[in-house]
Amino acid sequence: MTAETVRAADVVVVGAGQAGLSAAYHLQRRGFVPAAADTAGPDGAGPAPAAADGPAPAGTYIVLDAEDGPGGAWRHRWKSLLMATVNGISDLPGIPQPDVDPAEASSSFLTRYFGGYEHDLGLAIERPVKVQSVSREDDDPAGRLSIATSRGRFSARALINATGTWTRPFWPIYPGKASFRGRQLHVADYVSADEFRGQHVIVVGGGISAVGLLDEISKVTTTTWFTRRVPVWREAAFDRQAGHDAVALVEERVRQGLPPQSVVSVTGLIWTPALRAAAARGVLDRHPMFTAIEPDGVRMADGSFLAAGIILWATGFRAELEHLAPLHLRGPGGGIAMDGTQVAAEPRVHLVGYGPSSSTIGANRAGRAAVAGIVTLLARSGITKSNAGSHTAHPGVQDGP
Repeated sequence: MTAETVRAADVVVVGAGQAGLSAAYHLQRRGFVPAAADTAGPDGAGPAPAAADGPAPAGTYIVLDAEDGPGGAWRHRWKSLLMATVNGISDLPGIPQPDVDPAEASSSFLTRYFGGYEHDLGLAIERPVKVQSVSREDDDPAGRLSIATSRGRFSARALINATGTWTRPFWPIYPGKASFRGRQLHVADYVSADEFRGQHVIVVGGGISAVGLLDEISKVTTTTWFTRRVPVWREAAFDRQAGHDAVALVEERVRQGLPPQSVVSVTGLIWTPALRAAAARGVLDRHPMFTAIEPDGVRMADGSFLAAGIILWATGFRAELEHLAPLHLRGPGGGIAMDGTQVAAEPRVHLVGYGPSSSTIGANRAGRAAVAGIVTLLARSGITKSNAGSHTAHPGVQDGP
């Protein structure tokens, strides 16, 4: 029997959205180079040979991305989500965004921006590669991690998980849900308001997606809005300070090992001219959650019945971490206790884009922090070279955050 070929790298990054690209950028700045495509077995990892005219690289890395192309979750956003309506997208580290047309679809603009970024920096990204599981190769706490994927097995000394949330939409359980004869969909499946013409649409959820889609759908058909809590509205525009304040609140929960709130859940909803116009039309008249779903509608909290043909669940997402289950990272509180980006119980694993780093502001900072932590970890093991602590500039690239 032919032995399984195992590709090895010092660091494997899972996911190439904003957080994953930030991690890859900072790995390259620290002197890590792409892992060789034909590297086989754990002995093939570690610092690559020195170039004739330069120092030895600090180590090797590779980014595994499940998508067919650049853009991360932005590839799947509905076409009507324009750059003018998304919450401040931070620049990727080192290369600022090109000029933004507010009327361009975010899926188009950000896919192009991410793709250009990958190309200009020569990042080591392989796709599509679906990571199926991550486990420990042995009981040695300084040993290697085994990564099973759709393209075979990889071996790493450390892993940066940047898989985001888009692939795990959250569907609440409600009495009678299975009896509904109309259509139920999550915002992850939303395409266009036109498909709802002539049907009454119930929108469930208190976030930015919910109010944005209420505004859009209400222009072609009737809608009713339901939330568990009374929405909190902000008058001030979303700015960097507000983002950092929100990140700090979410960070405290994660530090305690509790399931993280989304950053958006603590920033509140921001009044925009479009949403004020929607409110004036009565579109944002919020109702408390219905008590049950019936075949042709829902039973309201006051006992009355509301007929509907569509229920759109704008109820958020959960972190995509199922592939990490063999590591048993979750604590009794249901969350994963973190020390910054590092998993407290497994220092070889860093989570970026999880909890406080799920915002674009937090993602860039988390990528840098994760790489710094891994450099320290590998240095203690005698893996990285001394130049891993220094920063390598790329031609034409700004010094990123």
